[in-house]
Formats: sequence, structure tokens, C-alpha cells
Amino acid sequence: MSRTRLPHDAKAGPTKPEVRAVLREKLALGPDDHFVEVGSCTGAVTVEAARDAERVTALERKEDRLAVTQQNLDANGVEAQVELRNAEAPEGLPDDADALFLGGSRNYEAVLDHAAETGVDRVVMNVSRLEVAGAATEAFRERDLLDEVVQFQVSHGYELAGATSFDSDNPVYMLVGGIDGDEDETGGDAE
Repeated sequence: MSRTRLPHDAKAGPTKPEVRAVLREKLALGPDDHFVEVGSCTGAVTVEAARDAERVTALERKEDRLAVTQQNLDANGVEAQVELRNAEAPEGLPDDADALFLGGSRNYEAVLDHAAETGVDRVVMNVSRLEVAGAATEAFRERDLLDEVVQFQVSHGYELAGATSFDSDNPVYMLVGGIDGDEDETGGDAE
């Protein structure tokens, strides 16, 4: 797997590599999928999704962050079909997404409404604030989108007085779900 390079920065910072690894597993993007990211920021998730999905649409409401997304796509040699939209969600969302990622909590309820209405089968939202995680979990449940909530903490080692100590990243709550299709997890028809 190629390593994602992010030579261009946006003040909000990228989704951390360890979080992106779990996100990719939860999204399980395939070559026929249309992936949509809400809040592309540095483009870290957009770059990685473009390696797996046929089409990627990235929304970012701030023009300067969208420019950073494009610069990081270029730096990674992304050749997939990626459409960048300078738009606010849910207005800028396409109606044909197979998978959707919310990288922030702005307008998330309206985005979840759109996902439920258009039948997005995989929805993942990352949250770092506990109160937002609780409210978002309830919003997923209200729309019958919630499959699981995952909380994880990543720490990175550094040298301290000739030994290894650890610096913790902010904990992340990952809400995972989507619209249940007609197939069960084994790929057969649901009964």
C-alpha cells in the first residue's frame, strides 16, 4: 500500500494515519464505488479513498482548504476520478454516493438526512468531542443508520531520558453505519 504524503497543510490538520487505516477498513471501498467526503481539509482521506473507489467527490466549504486538498492529490499522483466541490453540505452532496465520510460535525444532521434519503449504504463519521459523539450517535440511531461506535486512542513513542515515553493523540469516536441493503454479510440474499 502506498504511503500518503501530505506536504501541504491546512490549519485543521489531517485525519491521523492510524484513524485513516481503520476508516478504510470500515468503508470497504471497491472499484465500483462512489465515495463522498464532507470536509476534505488536507485531502488525506480523499487521497486514500481515490486508491480504492472508482469515483470520489470531496466537499470543502473553505476555498483555501480545497486548494490544499488539490495540492495533496497532485503530490500523491492521484489519477482516479476526483471531483472537488467548494460547497456546503448537504447542498453540495451528490445523490448517488455508495459511501460517505463526515470528517467534521458541521451540519451533520442534515448530511445524515441526505444519506438516509438517498440510500447511502456506508456512512462513517469521526468525532473528537464527547458531547458531539453522544449527539451524533443519537442522530445515527434516529435515522436507523447506526451499526457501531468505535472509540480508540493512539499514542506515539518518543525518546525521553534514554527510554521511550508516549504522547497521546486526541481520542477519536468513529460512528459507523449506513442503509442496510438486501444482502447479508456473507453476500447472500437476506431472508
